[in-house]
This record gives sequence, structure tokens and C-alpha cells, in this order.
Amino acid sequence: MPTNSEKGAAARAPGRWRPGEHILWRYRANGTGEVHICRPVTVVRDSDDLLAVWMAPGTECVRPELADGTPVHAEPLATRYTKPRTTVVSRWSGAGVLKLARPGEPWSVWLFWEPGWRFRNWYVNLEEPRVRWPGGVDSEDHFLDLSVYPDRSRRWHDEDEFDQARRAGLLGDDQARRIREAGEEAARLVDAWGRPFSEDWPSWRPDPGWAVPRLPADWHRPVRARHAVPGAGARAPRRPGTG
Repeated sequence: MPTNSEKGAAARAPGRWRPGEHILWRYRANGTGEVHICRPVTVVRDSDDLLAVWMAPGTECVRPELADGTPVHAEPLATRYTKPRTTVVSRWSGAGVLKLARPGEPWSVWLFWEPGWRFRNWYVNLEEPRVRWPGGVDSEDHFLDLSVYPDRSRRWHDEDEFDQARRAGLLGDDQARRIREAGEEAARLVDAWGRPFSEDWPSWRPDPGWAVPRLPADWHRPVRARHAVPGAGARAPRRPGTG
């Protein structure tokens, strides 16, 4: 049963983060290897079989945007993955997000709530298995996503983006096949109501004493000592205008 802060794990296990520590959850851009998404998060649990983190409302994050200032999802699909991009800093709106990831799995599971802590749904984000480094974890998004609802129904998202990414050359045939297989495996997990869906994470609440993590100036820093693949750099973001 998950607890609010899991303070019982007071001593840091070798290579593990303590509950309450701040790390970065980052994604590399498909086809470039540059970090284009960065979200400061608070560690909830870090064990041999699970990394759980909390992204608080109002967290300052980095996200991609087209170089002409167009939001990515406002660009027509035909040119969404071919026009130049940059990165911008903005704050996460709405309720916070609890992210759960098990080592080696090609997805992470996110939990969403409505205001007042009314649980809305789980969200299976297909992605490259995360690579740990001293300041956080890095991955690469695989476009396809799966919403899972409290009545155990599920719905796929972004299949059009997945197909367009293939046409744009961001995914090869072998990689696309592996992603599809991962999606089928995730769907079977949902149908069997395995972990984490069978666990009581919807009742979890963040420690009220936790501060909102800050976005460091060097959020895009290359990682030279990962546990697996080599590190990659990124451009520093431009901040959107105020007012």
C-alpha cells in the first residue's frame, strides 16, 4: 500500500533517491537526441521495482514549440514533424500528475485527478525505457498513448501522430513494430488489471510539506555518465513573453 511520503525509507539506498528529493524527468526529441521536454518532479518512491514521482501543479517545465511560435499540436499533422522547433518554458496547468515507472518497461503510467482530488484516469505513455543519471531519468516518447478509466475501459490516443512520425522518418519499421508490440503488451496488462492499476495509487496524496521543484538553468545539460545510452545536449529555451 503506497503511503503519502514513505518517510520510513530515511536512509538512501545505493543509487536510489529518497522520498522528497527533486529530480528531472526528461524526454529526448525523436530523431535529434536533444532534450526537448524537462519536468522537475519530487520522488515519491524509488525502489528496485518502481520509480514513482510527483509533478506538482504550477511546476515550471520545458516543452517543444515550433520555431515560429506555433504550439506543436496546433500545427497541421502533415508538417508537424518537419518544421523547425525550439523549446520554451511554461508552467504545468491544472492538477498535478503522479508518474509510475518500472525498470525496463517501455511505458510509464500517469495518474490524473480533477480539482478536489476526484480521480479521473490512468494514462499509459509509451516510451523508451528510462535511463537513470544522477539528476533524474531520460527517455524518448513513442507517440502512442492509452487512457485507462476507473471502470477498466481503455482508449488509444495519437495513432495518427504515430503514423505521421513514421512517414516523416522519425520511426523506422523495426522500431514501429516494437512500439506496437509494447502497446499490445500494455493493453494486456490493463485487461488483466495488473500493477499498478490493481494498487491503491488513486488514494495517494503528496506530502503537504513538499515544495514545488525549481527548473534549473542547466536543465538541458548533457549527461556523460548514464547507466546505458550516451548523453545528449539541447538548446537552451527561449522564455515566452509575459503580459
